[in-house]
Amino acid sequence: MSVSRYNKIQDIAEGPRAGEHRILSQVTGMLVDGAARGGRSLVDACYYNRKLWSIFLADLANPDNGLPDPTKASLVSLGIWVQKYTGKVLAGAPVQPLVDVNRSILEGLRPAAAAVPAPTAARPAAVSA
Repeated sequence: MSVSRYNKIQDIAEGPRAGEHRILSQVTGMLVDGAARGGRSLVDACYYNRKLWSIFLADLANPDNGLPDPTKASLVSLGIWVQKYTGKVLAGAPVQPLVDVNRSILEGLRPAAAAVPAPTAARPAAVSA
């Protein structure tokens, strides 16, 4: 199976929110690695982070985006900050604020755990005398 066909199947199977989580997690890992390695690794990580946030911003501007308006406005503001701060990172600012923002968004995108019923209290075993 070709890579593109696999990617299409994965996108269908995981849904948009899980896909966003997966990609944002990968890019955040690139930022962490780029911060440690520097050089081209950091430049590439910043490029992909900026590109991903550009996609998020475009989606937030789409009238079909179903998020509540206050949430969209907050995310747009955050996205604009990410775009601006990325330029500062490329000029020598610390990467950690970008990593922190991405991790906060990852937390919000994390798939909800399946509801697990609360355990019922077990009856104490009969005590034999």
